[in-house]
Amino acid sequence: MQVLKYVFWFFWKLWFYLLILIVIVALSPLLLLTIWNDKTYPYFFVVARIWAKAVFFGMGFRYTLLFKEKLEKGKSYMFVANHTSMMDIMLMLILVKDNPFVFVGKKELARMPLFGYFYKRTCILVDRSDSKSRMEVFRQAKQRLDSGLSICIFPEGGVPDDTSIILDTFKDGAFRLAIDYQIPIVPITFGYLKNYFPFQFFAGRPGTVPIVVHPFVLTTGKEQKDKKAIKDTTREVMLSELEALAV
Repeated sequence: MQVLKYVFWFFWKLWFYLLILIVIVALSPLLLLTIWNDKTYPYFFVVARIWAKAVFFGMGFRYTLLFKEKLEKGKSYMFVANHTSMMDIMLMLILVKDNPFVFVGKKELARMPLFGYFYKRTCILVDRSDSKSRMEVFRQAKQRLDSGLSICIFPEGGVPDDTSIILDTFKDGAFRLAIDYQIPIVPITFGYLKNYFPFQFFAGRPGTVPIVVHPFVLTTGKEQKDKKAIKDTTREVMLSELEALAV
């Protein structure tokens, strides 16, 4: 039985990477037409959502969605979500329809064949070990917010090696930017993906992912001195939901 599991995991994960490439190749004419600047980015976002749906559903996943507060079409937000899986990226794109956002993500993904080309052209890349890189992230994020886009950051800053950690501590960046621009923070919780599609190659299975979009954390009238309180409030909302799902 264990041998069969490893055979399943091998072909299932291999299919994941093949599916990413197949869909990118199929959509590449549209992707190439829409990656050049912030004016064409909303069109890229539409194509990226098609890619995300094809990969997510093509891997055998489904989701349930609970909106505790609705997004306002065309408004800029700071989206923050827990991060335990590459499927987090697909789900963010599927979830948000009318508020095109730009990911802030680790630069290592830019090395992936083909996917990496579009990733580095459209996302804000960060090298967390380089202070200059972190400052450049703020400059680019402010540029995107000025153009009317939203930002998505996984505030844990990475996936912890200790799999017993339900939700790691949050970095400051998302909250600093949200306060600077006085935009709402949208906490989003993805359940079960640590088990369904972890970063380990020989692990996981298809399933239904519960998604909760929590009430927004407002930053109107807040200053940087309020950053820690806002960060802690956001994390507590998400942690409580994840603990409830773990029961």
